[in-house]
Amino acid sequence: MFQVTFSAQALGELKKLDPLAQMSAFEPVGQLKPEDLTHPREPLGRFVRAGKTLFRLRAGELRFYFELRGEAELHVLYILHHHSLEDFLLRNRLPVSEGQLVEQHSKFWKYLETLTK
Repeated sequence: MFQVTFSAQALGELKKLDPLAQMSAFEPVGQLKPEDLTHPREPLGRFVRAGKTLFRLRAGELRFYFELRGEAELHVLYILHHHSLEDFLLRNRLPVSEGQLVEQHSKFWKYLETLTK
């Protein structure tokens, strides 16, 4: 089991949900095991950004973007509603593949960074 921590943006998104929805949304993250991160399969994905390994987990309507800190901590950087990501893709005419998006387009990361301000 991992300890899970949240950025301010991620915590803010989680708090927008009612308590029952929070629990069901968080459940897939809380159940991750080290072997899941070693060999990710859908709905979990792994990619590299600026030399840093990040993960994306689809959990219903939400997308959790997180990193492994040490051996026992998952730090959730962003929680995005899947419609907001699609809207971003549509507005910016970026490829629809999330893998390509996160690995190749800095506009995506600039957009995410604005969410924390």
